[in-house]
Amino acid sequence: MAAAKMSVTELETFLHREFPQAFAGGDITIESADGATCLLRQEYSERMLRPGGTVSGPTLMSLADFAMYVVLLSAIGPVGLAVTANLNINFLRKGLPGQDVLAAAKLLKLGKRLAVGEVTLLSGTSPDPIAHVTATYSIPTIA
Repeated sequence: MAAAKMSVTELETFLHREFPQAFAGGDITIESADGATCLLRQEYSERMLRPGGTVSGPTLMSLADFAMYVVLLSAIGPVGLAVTANLNINFLRKGLPGQDVLAAAKLLKLGKRLAVGEVTLLSGTSPDPIAHVTATYSIPTIA
């Protein structure tokens, strides 16, 4: 993969302007993005939990989708209309209450119209993934 087309600062500026709802909770930060990988952190909040005290599926799916969007934008630049075409998630173990959730995304293939990647979701400092995600994004033709 080529060098990043957008830095973390440029990504944050673009996303706060074009996709402010992604940061509405004030709990997601982009820790790194290099055009091939990115790392996002969602700070723990009780809003993340489902009954039974585990991190909810919608929380994990949303963070994974956003991480895929961030890594894609870091690779292609500010193409706001890139959209999710497919997202598959495998829940592997319980995300623990009180722990931030980390999303480590990696582009596997970047084409002109489609990008395929994977996201590993982690709970706190544990090296054991709580979920594994594969996703495909559609990249619009830029006139």
